[in-house]
Amino acid sequence: METPAHPYWPRSLSLPGYVSSARPGWQCAGAVAAAGAGLLALGWALSGAERSAARRLAVSWFLVCAGVHGVLEGYFSLRHRELPADTGLLADVWKEYAKADSRYMTSDDFTVAMETVTAWAWGPLSFLTFLAFLCRHPARFVLQLIVSLGQLYGDILYFATEARVGWTHSDPHPLYFWVYFVGLNGIWVLVPTALIVDACKHLSAAQRAHDSPRKKAH
Repeated sequence: METPAHPYWPRSLSLPGYVSSARPGWQCAGAVAAAGAGLLALGWALSGAERSAARRLAVSWFLVCAGVHGVLEGYFSLRHRELPADTGLLADVWKEYAKADSRYMTSDDFTVAMETVTAWAWGPLSFLTFLAFLCRHPARFVLQLIVSLGQLYGDILYFATEARVGWTHSDPHPLYFWVYFVGLNGIWVLVPTALIVDACKHLSAAQRAHDSPRKKAH
């Protein structure tokens, strides 16, 4: 049998019209890392020195999420059918990541649906959460809870659907499976979980204060 002219798993995968990436993987990963670091630094600068370091990181996280969801996943949501033959930086970024999950190269129904919700719901809401923290809006922890729950739920489904088919869509090389697939997506399990706990603590404290008996003026 003729070997498929692509780097994705399973090796029997058919990708008619596939055009290989014009950039090496390190350039794609470096571009994403640099953009993420830039958004994190911008969020840190805008969040204000009066906040704790942990809170400034949390606020910056939502700006990073807005960028990742809106740009990267927004691109995939709109261009998933053309991705195998597409060129350009964003296409090459996805072609590099698809070595960890080839479902992105085949317009897999679950992946397209999940990324579309992520791009057009959690992306804008992440930016709204970022703005809410900057202006100390009273709904900021409600938004933090909603966005984090959505991210966690989507990521759990993402892992679960791949586990059910035996992790067959990932190159077994440690870089692609453990760093790209497990590591990068694991961030969107750990951080949202911590932020859900944080939001629940603040909302519970606010409700407790609201429910506590008020001293009557004499």
